[in-house]
Amino acid sequence: MTQESRTMLITGAGGGIGRATVKVFAEAGWRVIGVDRREFGEPFPANGLYIVADISQPEELERIYQQAGQFTHTLDALINNAAIQIAKPLIETTPEEWDAVMASNLRSVFLGIKLAYPLLKAGGGGAIVNTSSVHAIATSANISSYAASKGGLLALTRAAAIEFAADNIRVNAVLPGAVDTPMLRASMERGSLTGGDVLDRLENLARKTVNGRVGQPEEIARAIYFLADNHQSSFMTGQALVVDGGATARLSTE
Repeated sequence: MTQESRTMLITGAGGGIGRATVKVFAEAGWRVIGVDRREFGEPFPANGLYIVADISQPEELERIYQQAGQFTHTLDALINNAAIQIAKPLIETTPEEWDAVMASNLRSVFLGIKLAYPLLKAGGGGAIVNTSSVHAIATSANISSYAASKGGLLALTRAAAIEFAADNIRVNAVLPGAVDTPMLRASMERGSLTGGDVLDRLENLARKTVNGRVGQPEEIARAIYFLADNHQSSFMTGQALVVDGGATARLSTE
């Protein structure tokens, strides 16, 4: 299969990492199916398909893949990237908030993989890339539901990799650290880090990474592309690729 004919589907296409990923894949010649709760707000790749839907709702996921199946008979990559974040102390988090995070961040991936499987198999295999987070392996206060969902996503990644290996479907996860996205800036606005304005807080955060800066969405998008591209990562499956500027490499006591 030629590079130009490959097709991918990405959830959370309208977010910071999602937009960068759409751009990276489109520039590499892929057809892109993008999914988000909001309109894209700028021109989407002309040979692609954009679907406005809420992946936390099972019936909406069914609709997404009905439309995807009308657009393409095969998928070469599925990027489960959409997520929400609720920043609250664990003891203040309600069951409804916990369930909302799990529905968006974890259940949607389980259901999305099930629905994408026939399209991936029909093309002779492909790749699934799940956007997890460094919060799956090293976290902080007041983000327990998000951390739990991203940790669960790592376990799901490993389990799916084992189950789908016979179908030539690789399953991996990317674990971004601090990346300059609307989600990160929103957490700065909520005061998840102390300091002055948002820029001051971002600079304080940057100083805590080994390489002294916050990541850019395109840097995560290129890691996602690496994991999705069978030419580059053909012997990788069930793995967690940390892209965090070295943040989790440093002891907190240093």
